[in-house]
Amino acid sequence: MKILSDQEMRRFSAELGAKLRGGEIIELVGDIGAGKTTFVKGLAMGLGVDDDVQSPSFTINRKYDARDGLILNHYDFYRLNDAGILNMEIAESIEHPKSITVIEWGETVRDVLPNDRIVIRIDYLPDVGREIVFEIPEKFAHLC
Repeated sequence: MKILSDQEMRRFSAELGAKLRGGEIIELVGDIGAGKTTFVKGLAMGLGVDDDVQSPSFTINRKYDARDGLILNHYDFYRLNDAGILNMEIAESIEHPKSITVIEWGETVRDVLPNDRIVIRIDYLPDVGREIVFEIPEKFAHLC
């Protein structure tokens, strides 16, 4: 799927966010500047998050209250070579039925992530926009 602008990225991911029910684990894959945080901003809009969504590059994790008692946990492991104790936090987030867990730069915690996670690859294409490729397990068919 091709995305031509940041606004289109937010609209698209807001539609996806509106379908989330809790228990979803989303790994975002893409280079710096690909649009991962922009994607999460739209996802948060679709979840009814009122807070200003920011990249957790320096804080590693940001948590947002969402509609229907849902929680959006946004992790960014770009600056870490080893997740250490955060492995336990990720595992708890994944197990919480009201949590939507979004992970950027997930290589650091890959051994904690379930195989049936949603993987969204975002590639920046100069002068074209972005291309998004999804891997959505059957468990999350309600998102298709």
